[in-house]
Amino acid sequence: MISLELTRTLLIHSTVTRLVLITICLLAPILPGVVSAQTVPARPVARLITGTTDEVGHSRPRRVNVPASDTASTSATIPSIKQATETERKAFAATNEMRARSGFSPLSWDGELSRMARDHSENMARLGFFAHETPEGLRLKDRARAARIRFQVIGENIAYNEGVDDPGTFAVQRWMISSGHRANILSREFRASGVGSFITADGRVYITQIFIAR
Repeated sequence: MISLELTRTLLIHSTVTRLVLITICLLAPILPGVVSAQTVPARPVARLITGTTDEVGHSRPRRVNVPASDTASTSATIPSIKQATETERKAFAATNEMRARSGFSPLSWDGELSRMARDHSENMARLGFFAHETPEGLRLKDRARAARIRFQVIGENIAYNEGVDDPGTFAVQRWMISSGHRANILSREFRASGVGSFITADGRVYITQIFIAR
């Protein structure tokens, strides 16, 4: 009887050991991918953010050749679409192109929103943050009220990129593959939009796009 019980015990341990080894073998190819998927790149060169936490990273950038005329103008002015920078115009045009493809009416250009967007892009660059909320705690609605902009509905997309020839169009293309950004671009509620860009001396491009229904 003792010999029989010992044999049963050894068989049970052997079976358990085999199951553990099989499990480890099955999980081994998966575990490295899980770890690498959670690894944050040290220097992201393309980031997008809206009301969600969506981000996109791209490696191995090349330096942007920044046109001298594309640096942000002083925020004291209210720029018309003709006074917008190349980056701002292309982002705005790409936005309306995406809306047209989906059967939506185009947004009109809003100079007040563009000035507000330029302020935010410049602040992000100068103060070293990337978010809708400023280091002082001002959110989108707070910034709109501070700029004396009246609204019923307001939304915002922001982007940071480096190493692309057309940062305005690129930002819109990336926004369109993110549900939160896409929802702002294709919203039936919004009637107007303003884009504000700021390009640093070393070629980092910050873009803010604000949408509104008054």
